[in-house]
Amino acid sequence: MNNPVAAYKLLRQLRNDLIHIVEYIQPGLQCKRYHDELKTKIPQWLDLNGAASGLIRLQEIYKLYPEDITIETSLNADEAYHVGLVAYYEDKFQHAFLWFMHSLKSLTAYSSTMMEELLHYLNFSAYYFGSLPQTYFSQQPLNLDSTTDKVRLQLNRLLHFLRTSNPDIFALNPESSRYETLCRGEINERTSRRQRALSCRYSTGGGNPRLMYAPVKEEEEWDEPRIIRFHDIISDQEIEILKNISRPLLSRSEVFQDGRGAVSKGRVSQSVFLQDDDPVDALVNQRIADATGLSMETAELLHVQNYGIGGRYEPHNDALVSSLY
Repeated sequence: MNNPVAAYKLLRQLRNDLIHIVEYIQPGLQCKRYHDELKTKIPQWLDLNGAASGLIRLQEIYKLYPEDITIETSLNADEAYHVGLVAYYEDKFQHAFLWFMHSLKSLTAYSSTMMEELLHYLNFSAYYFGSLPQTYFSQQPLNLDSTTDKVRLQLNRLLHFLRTSNPDIFALNPESSRYETLCRGEINERTSRRQRALSCRYSTGGGNPRLMYAPVKEEEEWDEPRIIRFHDIISDQEIEILKNISRPLLSRSEVFQDGRGAVSKGRVSQSVFLQDDDPVDALVNQRIADATGLSMETAELLHVQNYGIGGRYEPHNDALVSSLY
């Protein structure tokens, strides 16, 4: 599920299917335990809303329209409508408007979403975004009881007005923070010239005996401050073992606020600190120590993160360690 749109669709389908199974299958005594356990595994609306919010976050950072993010995996009218609602209630009215438009284009006779509902949210999204003046909004309210032809006529008038308004609700804001620019891999010519001076090498960690016959791959990412990336430190088999160990232990990541841990929208992921009980965990820690030349005695435990759909950790200062000493 590397495609976030496909992951969202799977989560939504899984929720619908499990609800159907739980509601319509009456289990016998032998299956009741499995039936009750199944109820606890149904994805909740909070999970589905979180997945939709992740899609919107990806759009914001990478400057994507709904048509861009659904090239490989399309969303039907009902799915696009739900993403639009999540954006709307997060006060991201431009993305909400664009998703409602995407839903409108995909609307069929089999969709549960009604055109009148879409027009309602299209209108309000434009108004709250600032493309639709209050005078226009009050003078030309949508008639939700009108015929389909009249509704389409109203929609065409609305779109014509929006495409000539200021700000343009169809044009994504090109401005970005440096953090978002880095996420998109955008660099300027000055940065590019500086990067060309960087190099890759095989390293023995300063003559570490364990690395003499199997040196590690080092790549210079930046010179000042010095940032080194190590390649192929963990094998695919070791990665799978660590994932299997971590999966049942994952919980929502927290940030340190006011002397205690708290959930924050600035850090969206699940994580776990692994103890050195497993041989693979201890082996990976030893390999990290060999590659970096650093002692692991005062290091944090191995930290496994799952960022899911659109997860992130915004730029921040780690002041916790210095405040504890």
